[in-house]
Amino acid sequence: MKRTAASVLAFSALLLASLAVLGVRGCVGTGRAPEAAATASKKVMSPTAAGSAAAFTSDELDTEDREAFEVLLREKFNRTGVRSDEAVLTFKDEAARRAFLARAAAAGLTVLGRLDALNAVRVRVGDYVAFVSELGAHADDYSGVVVNPILAANPPAAEARSARVGAPVGAGLLEALGVEGDSSRWGAGVTIAVLDGGSAADATLGARLKYLDIGYGVVGGGDDGLHGTAVAALAAGASPDARGVAAAAEILSIRVTGVDGASDAFALAQGIFAAVDAGAQVINISLGGYATNAVLGDAVEYALAAGVAVVASGGNDQAAQLAWPAAYAGVVSVGAVDAAGRQAIFSNSGPSLQLTAPGYAVQTAGLGGTRLSFSGTSASAPVVSGAIAAVLSTSPGLTPLQAADVLTAHANDGGAAGADPDYGNGSVNLGWALARADANRVDPAITSQNYDAARGTVTVVVQNQGAQALAGLALEASTGGELLGYDLPALAAGASVGIEVPIDRAALSSTGELTVRFQVVAPVGVVDQNPANNRKTGVITQ
Repeated sequence: MKRTAASVLAFSALLLASLAVLGVRGCVGTGRAPEAAATASKKVMSPTAAGSAAAFTSDELDTEDREAFEVLLREKFNRTGVRSDEAVLTFKDEAARRAFLARAAAAGLTVLGRLDALNAVRVRVGDYVAFVSELGAHADDYSGVVVNPILAANPPAAEARSARVGAPVGAGLLEALGVEGDSSRWGAGVTIAVLDGGSAADATLGARLKYLDIGYGVVGGGDDGLHGTAVAALAAGASPDARGVAAAAEILSIRVTGVDGASDAFALAQGIFAAVDAGAQVINISLGGYATNAVLGDAVEYALAAGVAVVASGGNDQAAQLAWPAAYAGVVSVGAVDAAGRQAIFSNSGPSLQLTAPGYAVQTAGLGGTRLSFSGTSASAPVVSGAIAAVLSTSPGLTPLQAADVLTAHANDGGAAGADPDYGNGSVNLGWALARADANRVDPAITSQNYDAARGTVTVVVQNQGAQALAGLALEASTGGELLGYDLPALAAGASVGIEVPIDRAALSSTGELTVRFQVVAPVGVVDQNPANNRKTGVITQ
């Protein structure tokens, strides 16, 4: 008997829902509060897999129905940004998955990969007619039929897009993080899994570099291998000319890129499961894209449920949204700043952005023992991963997720006062994070200055980076005219305030350039333990 119109529509709706390419705005999670989330359980807002439909046989669909489904499948599996002619299939249970594997070839499908923990299979569709018949005959076995989005390490756009030029970090990464002294044991006992194009051997990592092959080989050729090597060195490099953050951490390199140098949602999900099962405490993902699927969301949730910190780059498209997987709630999403703490012009923004970190012209390892200048949120993410490892090694009682929360609670407040879409909770200040246990620490700091040409003002952000509430602070400002003074309100530990200071517009107009200087002054009798961050100077151009 021919299938009813209502039944056909139901199956069509199933396909439309499960095959949809899910965009970033579909399920961006809100950011975690810096302190309150330290012990809270982390839940991912992952895309919902479509439920199964009632089974029916392929001969219950007439020719017109089958042709419509074939067109739908071909369209969905050949969109821009997805692996062409690939599907990721999930099944209601293990028995259904095993039964499918036995008949996959007859269904016109080539099995490319399996993720048994999720009863998920990656396939290439060679015969859409046979595939439609498979879906029709065994619809009850399926819990999802989705595309496989491409996730790549896209470099930042040319800086010509803006007149603003960033301040290079160069070999001064640790200085940009506010740290000094011996850091050679940071990261000891911590494993950072780098899910990338594979990290080539380099003296800066030495014997601390280990490999796990999940089916994509060890190190990619060309740019993907270069990218993976640079990322690993920024997390844990020890050589002075390619210094990373956690010089004693172990690096577990897991290649998740294909022969084209790009990764995809399924490969990344495989890598996440493998990293967690291998005992990694931190997972670094310097890859991303603007579509995802439920399999990747479930993999992220698996890692967070295991207490593993997942760190991901936010993207380099100067966009007002984060790339996946950085957009998932619970992931430590990372944007980029330059050596002066200003948002890099290419760095994506979004309300769920957690942190920023140095990611403009940072010196790191390349292939064959070379050194290179590396820019992008791909560089910022491993800086945060290394910082989490550093906190873990110096505070062994913390979990990886709690260590990430320490960084968000002790970050330089960038942009406007308080958390914002451009800087998240602020830029990593590892020196402050590691000194947080000093109950006597006194450290008022100027963390940001932002020029508003329309208003003719500079907003200066002052933050209390000490351990106690601080009253009696003052701000001195020189903006081309007379010296200005402002009394600041009392600031609780970690709190910040923005002060709007007018500039001398006439002086700027006559010279085309104006130097502005700001200094925060502690009350008499209060000793500032870090006076280096009390001052900021900038140049405003017309």
